[in-house]
Amino acid sequence: MKNSGLRLHYVIAGQEGAQLMLFLHGFPQNWFTWRHQLKEFRQTFKVVAVDLRGYGFSDAPAGSEHYQRDPLLEDVQGIIEALGTDEKNAFTKCILVGHDWGGAIAWEFAASYPNMVEKLIVLNSVQFQVFSEYLAQHPCQMLRSNYTFLFQLPKLPEFLCSCDNFNYIDVAECIRNIQVRAQFVSPVDFSGAM
Repeated sequence: MKNSGLRLHYVIAGQEGAQLMLFLHGFPQNWFTWRHQLKEFRQTFKVVAVDLRGYGFSDAPAGSEHYQRDPLLEDVQGIIEALGTDEKNAFTKCILVGHDWGGAIAWEFAASYPNMVEKLIVLNSVQFQVFSEYLAQHPCQMLRSNYTFLFQLPKLPEFLCSCDNFNYIDVAECIRNIQVRAQFVSPVDFSGAM
């Protein structure tokens, strides 16, 4: 990034000069989350999936101040300015797609820079203001979201996840996969798969 000197890794595909479709991943993912979408939309768009700062092959500056709202929005702005040009080298609005944490960033970016976003697509995320109001009215949601607070603590999340040779991550992924499959499989199909 020109202003910060930060290096962000991204994968790009599609038509040079076509409208930019920018993908922002969630936690704890990286650009690879969007590999299927890159293949699908490259026929029509210039598709870019970025590793957000602190993820994948992108730089991870030390200090929580580098992961606040404004620096994250500046990253998105820089990407769009650098890659969102048409064949005449003129800036065009992008289609911004975000999931989870990337969705929260996408919401904030679209609200702060509406002149840079033509369409906003958000998956599994909510606007921060709406979420804050909901938390105030529904304290039980705080318990459901407690993992987000855990990961804001220094060193403890890494330690907990590394215990028992990272078994926690394997078990959590297995449980999540079973829960996801159960949503799309009838009880008869599910019992036959066991």
